[in-house]
Amino acid sequence: MPGPNPKKRQIKFSMFWMYAIILLFLAGIFYLDDNTIEKEENYTEFENLVAPDDSARHNLSGITKLVIDTKKGRATAYLSDSLASAIFPASQFTPGRSQEPKIWTKIGDVGEFQREIKGWKSSGRFNAPVQYEEGSSIGTYIWSFGPIVLLIVFWILIMRRMSGRGVGGGGVFSVGKSKAQIFDKDGPNKVTFKDVAGLSEAKTEIEEIVEFLKNPQRYTDLGGKIPKGALLVGPPGTGKTLLAKAVAGEANVPFFSMSGSDFVEMFVGVGASRVRDLFRQAKEKAPCIVFIDEIDAVGRARGKNPNMGANDERENTLNQLLTEMDGFGSNSGVIILAATNRADILDKALMRAGRFDRQIYVELPDLNDRVAIFKVHLKKIKIDDSVDIELLARQTPGFSGADIANVCNEAALIAARHNKKSVEKQDFIDAVDRIIGGLEKRSKITTDEEKRSIAIHEAGHATISWHLRYANPLIKVTIVPRGKALGAAWYLPEERQITPSQALLDEMCATLGGRAAEELFLGRISTGAVNDLERVTKQAYAMVVYYGMSDRLPNLCYYDSTGSDYGFSKPYSGERARIIDEEVSRIISEQYERAKQILSEHSEGLTELAGVLISREVIFTEDVEKIFGKRQWTSRTDEILAAREAADKKAAEDKKDEPENDGSDTGAEASSGTASSNDGVEDVEATDIK
Repeated sequence: MPGPNPKKRQIKFSMFWMYAIILLFLAGIFYLDDNTIEKEENYTEFENLVAPDDSARHNLSGITKLVIDTKKGRATAYLSDSLASAIFPASQFTPGRSQEPKIWTKIGDVGEFQREIKGWKSSGRFNAPVQYEEGSSIGTYIWSFGPIVLLIVFWILIMRRMSGRGVGGGGVFSVGKSKAQIFDKDGPNKVTFKDVAGLSEAKTEIEEIVEFLKNPQRYTDLGGKIPKGALLVGPPGTGKTLLAKAVAGEANVPFFSMSGSDFVEMFVGVGASRVRDLFRQAKEKAPCIVFIDEIDAVGRARGKNPNMGANDERENTLNQLLTEMDGFGSNSGVIILAATNRADILDKALMRAGRFDRQIYVELPDLNDRVAIFKVHLKKIKIDDSVDIELLARQTPGFSGADIANVCNEAALIAARHNKKSVEKQDFIDAVDRIIGGLEKRSKITTDEEKRSIAIHEAGHATISWHLRYANPLIKVTIVPRGKALGAAWYLPEERQITPSQALLDEMCATLGGRAAEELFLGRISTGAVNDLERVTKQAYAMVVYYGMSDRLPNLCYYDSTGSDYGFSKPYSGERARIIDEEVSRIISEQYERAKQILSEHSEGLTELAGVLISREVIFTEDVEKIFGKRQWTSRTDEILAAREAADKKAAEDKKDEPENDGSDTGAEASSGTASSNDGVEDVEATDIK
């Protein structure tokens, strides 16, 4: 049985075809040109040249042939080089070149002209061969008007391509059309809320919007209205766009996705036109969701950078967006989701209720969220039994979801580089070190003096952080160069919601420990502490100007959270600026002296620690504990985890020890006489159900 007929391959039009036709046309003109030179003469001059009366003046061999076009009524005489040289100027004709000179004239009646030729031949004035042709005017027209027609066709196709009706879509004439992409709910890369780890509060609010779209009657019966918009705010990489993708995967409604920069164009009025077109499409498919990523590209506050009274395209686009989101027109059934990490610069009119009814904060994941995110990203990775997910989560404080995904991918690459069958614990540690500190540069040449200076510097950091209550616990110290740093130390920051002033001072003291150790134990200082000094200066300035933690300037904050700043002048006088500088210098000097005092008290331990660093290049928490003893203060994060584990254990034990509701329990309660009637009813019901 013959199989089905194969589907004929459809030939699609391509602009390269037009380019090829034009090239062939130009090549035909170049190669098929007959290279002739011709001149039109009146009949009398034509006769004198073709059939001269004086044979001495014109040689009869000057005419090579005579061609008569009977349809056009035209006679063409082909000339020899000698006769052509006498007729044409030297600039047009050069004897010996491959040119075919000719002259032509209109003859009127062909029969009469034939009789003229017979007279010329009989008188001996003409003896060249005569040819008769019946030419077609179609070829002449094609040759004359063909290039013009091709140029017109070429222009039409270019305009179709630019206007979006031709191949490729989108162009000059479609700049006012929306560039929003409609999400396919059955696509291969579908994302659901199960794929979003952590972010429990944000998911709760987003899920409510999805539920409203799925079951609006449940809310409208109580008089509720569908939210018009929700703004996702948070640092980069925390999962704002991922949440939007999950909404697209969960909601069985059309989902339009667009970037804020897609509205902005060089042409005036294009942004507003795209906004109108976007909402027109959304209203046609309502109920639906419109997601605008990086909305700060178009929603920046108006009037911050006036352009000398010129027409601001971005402001026009924002005004149109504000009108479409909540204006006179009905916008029922269209929910706007937007994401930004610069909520402080957005226009206040855009942030008000009725446009964005909810602001959902997507913050950096805490410890539990990082554990959940690690579990999601480790599903596709072959890990070893030595991998401790909770330890990895503790070693990555401040990491966003994107950073954690990068850690997992980097660990897999490191394991593959060493030809391992699975990813081990050390691979993850190396991945974290690689991302935080950079790649190891063991090839960098360092002298023994430089190595000792680096070891003393890092040992100073480690010593002070070990002996201060609020300093971060040490994990690892190395003097192997990484990235731009000659040495590096890894600490385990505490999970804090608020930070006391003493914690800031302890952190500054530990940061200055490297410079203080160089001065005490080497008798000199170096440029290796430049990063430490930068961090300390910024932190001290923040304590004085932002946090109000200065003795001379208490309870003052010069930070403007609205983002409008204070114009070109500072919000304080020159005298106040001098006091701020003095306070910053005082705080740093006090912590530097404090660091030197702590290092002097533990000088022997620091010297021993530096020696271990020089010999082994890397030390860990266990090595510091052997030298200085067990750390006096436990980690705040450990206390939180221990309390959480104790609470979970107690809840599990209480659930295990709950008495079963059987008949004997009911009888015991009745006989004791202490159970109320309500308790008895509940027990009976439980017994009946059982």
